[in-house]
Amino acid sequence: MATTDTSQGADRKFVKTAMLAPLLDRDHELDLARRWRDNNDQRALHELATAYMRLVISMAARFRNYGLPMSDLVQEGNVGLMQAAARFEPERDVRFSTYASWWIRSCIQDYILRNWSIVRTGTTAAQKSLFFNLRRLRARIQDMGEAHLTPEGRTFVATQLRVDEIEVDRMASRLSAADRSLNTPIADGADAEWQDLLPDESLQPEEGTMLHRDRATRDGWLRQALDDLSERELTIIRERRLVEEGVTLETLGRRLGDTLYAMISRIASGSLIITKSERLALDRTSRRAIGCLTYLGNLDPAFISRSGAH
Repeated sequence: MATTDTSQGADRKFVKTAMLAPLLDRDHELDLARRWRDNNDQRALHELATAYMRLVISMAARFRNYGLPMSDLVQEGNVGLMQAAARFEPERDVRFSTYASWWIRSCIQDYILRNWSIVRTGTTAAQKSLFFNLRRLRARIQDMGEAHLTPEGRTFVATQLRVDEIEVDRMASRLSAADRSLNTPIADGADAEWQDLLPDESLQPEEGTMLHRDRATRDGWLRQALDDLSERELTIIRERRLVEEGVTLETLGRRLGDTLYAMISRIASGSLIITKSERLALDRTSRRAIGCLTYLGNLDPAFISRSGAH
């Protein structure tokens, strides 16, 4: 108890000291910023930060309803203030307070999102916007009764924040309930815990056995098919399907000494595989030939030679 009283007294003293710091006029503020940026003047940084400590306290007070200690919020705001001082450019002709406000608010919000719950909340821009604005918008439309919003309220919030309605529902549910341990009993005096109700999504033993046998059967078929291929055909399959990055038709044809029409005939016979992207890369006549011969997959390659496609 004594420790708590001492901490609160220190916090009040800190706030009182910050509020007594003199305000800076525009010219002096810019001079301090230049001295810190150009000469690494620690005294200039101290004076600049001390003058705007009241801004940190004011912004931290806006987030005191999230259940986190005010002193922690102020400390995170100070981090944002230091980042603003490090990045501030006096030549842009804006007041330091305007620039620092964004950094202070951002650091405080990130701290709240990291510590408000054990489960990480607000991992996207839409979720972050909902987390900090949902209660305010629900209060505006007087829709604070249930965890889930009414259809009209959901549409209003989604429109105001430019997010999906399903995201609104998810965040409303998240904010309406506190963290709960999975080891908590379902009811007073009950032996069952909440984790006992979690479904087991792993495969059942019989399903795992069937999957293993099916995979083994397919592997056997594949090995048998590869054993029946000639060395040339095995090279084609290996280079185009069994490596990290398959070679192109042009490279493969050059390596095997194939012409385009010879490749087309082998595509028709099923001994060469061509992807859709590679087909689109060919000229129109070749694409039409490949498309026709692929469709007529049982066409004898010798027919192409007899028809003059050399």
